[in-house]
Amino acid sequence: MRKPLVSFRSRIVPFALLITVMVFALGAPAAAQDKTGRLTLDRYLSWEDVSGPQLSPDGTQIIYVRRWIDPINDRWDSSLWIMNADGGRNRFLVEGSSAVWSPDGTRIAYVAQGEPKGSQIYVRWMDAEGATSQVTRLATGSPSSISWAPGGESIAFQMLVPEKLGPEWSIKMPARPEGAEWTASPKIIDRLNYRSDGSGYRPLGYRHVFVVPADGGTPRQITSGDWNHSSYRWMPDGASMVFQSNRVEDAEHVWRESEIYKVDVHSGEVTQLTTRKGPDGSPVPSPDGSLIAYTGQDWSTDTYVENGLYVMNADGSGVRLLANEMGRSPGGMRWAHDGSGIYFTASMKGTANLYFAPLDGEPGPVTEGDHMLSVSDINRSGLAVGTVTSPQVPRDLVSFSVGDAANMHILHRANKTHLSEVQLGEVEEIWYPSVDGLQIHGWIVKPPDFDPTKKYPLILRIHGGPHGMYSFGFDFKNQNHAANGYVLLYTNPRGSSGYGSEFGNEIKNAYPDMDYDDLMAGIDEVISRGYIDERNLFVYGGSGGGVLTAWIVGHTDRFTAAVSKAPVINWISFVGTTDGSSWYYNFEHLPWEDPSEHLRRSPLMYVGNVTTPTMLLTGERDLRTPMEQTEQFYRALKLRKIPTAMVRMTDSWHSRSSPPTNFIRVQLLLRNWFERFMVE
Repeated sequence: MRKPLVSFRSRIVPFALLITVMVFALGAPAAAQDKTGRLTLDRYLSWEDVSGPQLSPDGTQIIYVRRWIDPINDRWDSSLWIMNADGGRNRFLVEGSSAVWSPDGTRIAYVAQGEPKGSQIYVRWMDAEGATSQVTRLATGSPSSISWAPGGESIAFQMLVPEKLGPEWSIKMPARPEGAEWTASPKIIDRLNYRSDGSGYRPLGYRHVFVVPADGGTPRQITSGDWNHSSYRWMPDGASMVFQSNRVEDAEHVWRESEIYKVDVHSGEVTQLTTRKGPDGSPVPSPDGSLIAYTGQDWSTDTYVENGLYVMNADGSGVRLLANEMGRSPGGMRWAHDGSGIYFTASMKGTANLYFAPLDGEPGPVTEGDHMLSVSDINRSGLAVGTVTSPQVPRDLVSFSVGDAANMHILHRANKTHLSEVQLGEVEEIWYPSVDGLQIHGWIVKPPDFDPTKKYPLILRIHGGPHGMYSFGFDFKNQNHAANGYVLLYTNPRGSSGYGSEFGNEIKNAYPDMDYDDLMAGIDEVISRGYIDERNLFVYGGSGGGVLTAWIVGHTDRFTAAVSKAPVINWISFVGTTDGSSWYYNFEHLPWEDPSEHLRRSPLMYVGNVTTPTMLLTGERDLRTPMEQTEQFYRALKLRKIPTAMVRMTDSWHSRSSPPTNFIRVQLLLRNWFERFMVE
């Protein structure tokens, strides 16, 4: 076993907690640094982000969301900003988010905190007076996905409608004595579709569509029943909507694949438009209402299938496939204003770009580049607005003409002060062959002032999913590790999304398996370049990456230390405890039918091979990969006397990066563990 170090390496920056301001301070203050500074974690507490730019109907103004970390209350906060279409007069507008312009451009609707509590819908007039009205006063539930009616007279939104328990659960408790404080009533769960939404147990109920007058009033529920509705859109005539829904099929709460429906706004009458065996969703009506674009796939036993882009007549007939095998699913779909085709974003091979699928012809790219582009609006004249991020650009607000997409105009740069003061690490794209010759895509992040004649410790970072995708986008975590003297490798092993259905389906009934070989081949590729200290190899990953990290330490001793975040350790117990009730894709049989495969692919079964010091880190409220999974591995490692620690993140669900201080803690704890076992 490797001998732990008593002291940390000098190039790792120490940290201190300043209690008086509740802020972590690492390194020198930002204002005192120049371009030779490093991306230290104190900078994260003043980090900003931009998202969701929306063009006014006349094309002269853009509203967007500006987000920042509130270090006092330990949360992200947001406000709406407005600028001219050329980026001029960039200024604060109002507190809130999710702004949408009215069809005539005279108003915006948005979501902000209001009375009596929680999120409410507001309308602001965009004239010189700027009068603002709160138009909902919801006592329960939070509105989301707000959308103006085509005529501008009302606003639609989605909200959870709590499910009422049936009479069979009606119990009559004895009278409560005066002044008694009894425990709260129990939660009664009799179906599988309760899940974590990132903030706790989701209340039992169904998401429905509502409409409220734009000048305020009582919301009217448009959809009803034991359905979950999503991705709704108004039809251009304003008389109906189309939406995606997973409908309960029987009394045992068995769910059908998602289908597309149309609902009459006045009568509530619902018509089913798609009927095939396989999921369909994300409907978007054409400008004249004659066609509906949507995404979907035929049913398959494969564990990973990329959605195609389809179009059908408004009555559900005449289905045609327009684009296929273009990333996991076409995103941000919107019709050309002349109805000639559909613009969409596709995430493929670590990039995201805008594409166009004509009704007649082959789909093709509108933009190209090694970046992650998100287009949120395209107006009638072909002006597009969105955000773009690349390896050394956190996120910029941009605009471009779809006819001249190469000429992209930067409207706003976020984090300009930080970027003017720090030197970021170089990010190098690599492709390499795995053991069977399959080409694997990845990236190497090098420390600032990288010297290829020196030897550096290496961190392998593994994404979750497992059908996820690392990309060319900026990553604060990676750059912060590099700023602390590490070379970092992150890859998209087989099973990752964005490389076609066949590549993603390589781990069907085989996870973990050869994805492990892909990761080890990546390590060998970087080591072959001559600048890695092979005595100091580290690995970590979360969720699906936590599974692979735990698998790795049971199959090799080449790593100096490891951190497995939110892992699955025992597939048999996982099936009975996760809120993700569909996580059976990895196996042909349920564990009570045949447990052999569940056991063979459980990292717990290889704990006898582990010699690597392995820390486990999971949110105490995690329902997706429950804490009991971490506890099993921790106890097994302890019994085997392997150096280990169990970190239980408070106020954290499946994401270990929320609230913001937990993001910082995780970064520090990772390197704290690695430093303990680093060999000098």
